[in-house]
Amino acid sequence: MRIDFDPARCDRNTFYRLMTATVVPRPIAWVSTTSAEGTDNLAPHSFFTISCVEPPVVQFTSVGRKDSLRNIEDTGAFVVNFAPEPLFEQINATATDFPRGISEFDTVGIEREASLRVKPPRVAASPVALECELHSTVRLGDSTVVFGRVVHAAVDAAVMTDGHPEVARLAPLSRLGKDEWGTLGEVREISRVPYTEWQGRGQAG
Repeated sequence: MRIDFDPARCDRNTFYRLMTATVVPRPIAWVSTTSAEGTDNLAPHSFFTISCVEPPVVQFTSVGRKDSLRNIEDTGAFVVNFAPEPLFEQINATATDFPRGISEFDTVGIEREASLRVKPPRVAASPVALECELHSTVRLGDSTVVFGRVVHAAVDAAVMTDGHPEVARLAPLSRLGKDEWGTLGEVREISRVPYTEWQGRGQAG
């Protein structure tokens, strides 16, 4: 038996909680920006993914008009910092609704690192930083999707194996429902089956 939910009949928060509990796990974009006045901002956003490969574009969604969105609209630049398990408490702390003009870097005590191509700083302890220039935004109801063209990627050599980031060394965090977070857990590996081999399987059967 299924329980039916009609978004037209549910209040906003009820359906929001349903979606964030079922669209899981969600990677976290730990977005650093700099305001037009020069204040560095840092906040996690869990509506985050890759949008395009060529050119490389990533996207995250600002639910409401948060400082990250305002700063990106004003300056055209941001950094997506990877959210690793060892920084769990700091990442959560930067989700606090600090008043505009207060830097999460300074208040939470997070060390900065200069970016190479954009003004906003990186998180020094994060193993991966994607430096982005604003590509475009799309307004959808109470939210804004931000698309950023990746103009530089900086990866800690300690998480690399044979020239490729190793997921166990990255130790990614993810967001789940309610106040729940996910860690890497078991990693399973399987290759895709080419169609030519799939046909062969069918003929063998």
